[in-house]
Amino acid sequence: MKLAIMQPYFFPYIGYFQLIKSTDKFIFLDDAAFIKKGWINKNRFIVNNNQDYFFSVPLSKPSQNKNLTEIEVSQTEFDHWKIKFFKTLQQRYNNAPYYDEVINLVRAVFKDKGNTIGSLAATSVIQTCEFLDIPHNFSFSSSKHGRNNDLKGQTRILEICKEEGAKCYVNMIGGKSLYDYPYFEKDNVQLSFLNPKFISYNQDRHEFVGGLSILDVLMYNSVEKIKTMLENYTLISNVN
Repeated sequence: MKLAIMQPYFFPYIGYFQLIKSTDKFIFLDDAAFIKKGWINKNRFIVNNNQDYFFSVPLSKPSQNKNLTEIEVSQTEFDHWKIKFFKTLQQRYNNAPYYDEVINLVRAVFKDKGNTIGSLAATSVIQTCEFLDIPHNFSFSSSKHGRNNDLKGQTRILEICKEEGAKCYVNMIGGKSLYDYPYFEKDNVQLSFLNPKFISYNQDRHEFVGGLSILDVLMYNSVEKIKTMLENYTLISNVN
């Protein structure tokens, strides 16, 4: 079994979904520590003046001393933020061919958002996979592997792999410096890294920008086209 384990991210980039599609099971590491300058609750797209627009879900007292199951979405700020977010999406993507379908997806995510950023981020991923008809087998580390959350880094990842009976663990290529091949091989777990490749598409701009939130991909491409994009990666072992 190929296994991936990642923190849930709010409408992440397409590489995250390639990782899901490349594996047999995907575990949301939802009891990991929150990273303040990370991408758990934010992402970006490009606005009409060709500038990065970062959107960030407001949180209540975020702290790196708390895990994702403990950090709540701010109830006092969320409704106002949501109105602004939809307005920005409309201004940026109103002429995109799949605007209506994607707006309905975002509405569905917010309707079933839960109270924590871990829950909201996971919901955005799960519902996007359903929208794209991506086969998936999801679970949450907090519900099955919570007893080992005192372990850190690759030690915990390997322990989850062993508990799941995984023969291959796949991570994004950007995290290769955090893992050691012999450490996994001693327990007969193959370590692989997914290297995403971006297919350019019309963004109503002169120059294509990859690595944006999946929302940008969804706005401009059909489900069938995106399914083709999801296959555009390589799995690499023994990265030096």
